[in-house]
Amino acid sequence: MCHPAAASREERGTATSVVVTGLGVAAPNGLGADGFWAATRTGTNGIGRITGFDPSPYPVTLAGQVPGLAAEGRPPSRVLPSRLLAQSGRMPRITLVAAGWALADAGVDPEELGALDLGGLDAGGAAVCAASGLDAVAQARRRIREGAGLVVSGAVDASLSPWGWGVQLVSGRLSGSAEPTRAYLPFDAEAAGHVPGEGGAILILESAAAARARGARVYGEISGYGAVSDPRPGSGREPGLRRAIELALADAGAVPGDVDVVFADAAAIPELDRIEAEAITAVFGPCGVAVTAPKTMTGRLCSGAAPLDLAAALLAIEEGLIPPTVNVRLSDAYQLDLIGPRPRTAEVRTALVLARGHGGFNSAVVVRAVD
Repeated sequence: MCHPAAASREERGTATSVVVTGLGVAAPNGLGADGFWAATRTGTNGIGRITGFDPSPYPVTLAGQVPGLAAEGRPPSRVLPSRLLAQSGRMPRITLVAAGWALADAGVDPEELGALDLGGLDAGGAAVCAASGLDAVAQARRRIREGAGLVVSGAVDASLSPWGWGVQLVSGRLSGSAEPTRAYLPFDAEAAGHVPGEGGAILILESAAAARARGARVYGEISGYGAVSDPRPGSGREPGLRRAIELALADAGAVPGDVDVVFADAAAIPELDRIEAEAITAVFGPCGVAVTAPKTMTGRLCSGAAPLDLAAALLAIEEGLIPPTVNVRLSDAYQLDLIGPRPRTAEVRTALVLARGHGGFNSAVVVRAVD
C-alpha cells in the first residue's frame, strides 16, 4: 500500500523528532549493517551447532553465533582503542565493536563531542528480558527530548556460555531440535521453542534538527513507543501486547492503516504465538498487515533481539523491501500475512517492532521514513 510522506513530529507541532543516524550491527548472519542486511534480505541462516563450548551434555545444542569478530570486528581506532577491546570479555567486545561501527556510520567523532550519553544503552545478560532493547531506545528518545545532543542506544547480548546456557534452559522455552532449519518455527504448527543467539544492534539517535544541521544521513524516525505488563495470571484480563501496540501507534500519531509491516516478537511457543497473532489481528484485521520474523535467521538474541529488528526495519524502509521469515510453514490457526522464505518488494514508510520479555513485559516501537 502506498502512503503519502509523513510530516515530521516537529512539523506536526508536537514533541522533538528523534531520528536514527547510525547503525552498528553484530549478528549471527552478518557483521556491520551492510553485511547483516545483505544476508537478511536473501534469507541467509546464521543458526548452527554451538562452537564456543561443548554443548553435547545439554538438551539444546543450537544457537546463533556472531562469526569472525576477533578477525574482522575492529572499529576505527579514533573511536575505541584496540587495548580496550583486547581487555574486554565477549559481550563487552561485541558491544564496543557495534558502537564503534554505529558512530562511524553516523559520521561522529567522539573526541569532538566530549562525553557520550550512554543512557539508552543496554548490554544485557541472560536474565535480561527481550523487551529491554526497545525500552532502551525509548529512554534514549526521552533523553534527546530533554536536551541531550546525541545518544548511543540499543542492546547487545552474548550469553552463550555454560553458565548462560543453564540460565536460559531454566525458562523451558528453548527448542531441543538439532536441525538448524526446523528448530525455530514461530507461527508454525511444529513450533516447540526458540533458538537462542548472541549479538544485537547499536543505534545513534539525535534530534532531526541536529541531524539536518550537520547534513547527516537519516535512516528513519523513532516516532512511537508503548510498553505494558501482562495482567496477573488468573485475572481473566487480556494480555498486554495489544495495548502496547495501540499505545505506540497513538504516540506516533498513526492509525493501523499507516503501518506497512510488523516485525514480530516470534516466540515459537504455541500459546505465546497465539497471543501475538491475536493481538496483531485485533489491531490490523485478519491478514491486514505484512508480518515478518527475520530473527528466524539469527535466533532470539535476548535484549539484543529487538534493536536488531529495529535495524532491519530501518533498512527495509531505506530499500523498500521486507525481509523474509525462513523455514516457517504458517499454521492455519493464524490469520497472518506472514512473509515467506523470499523477501517482498514494497514501499515501506512505517514499521512496527514488537518485543516481549519473560515475565509478561510487552513493548512496541513505531519507526517512520523521513523525507
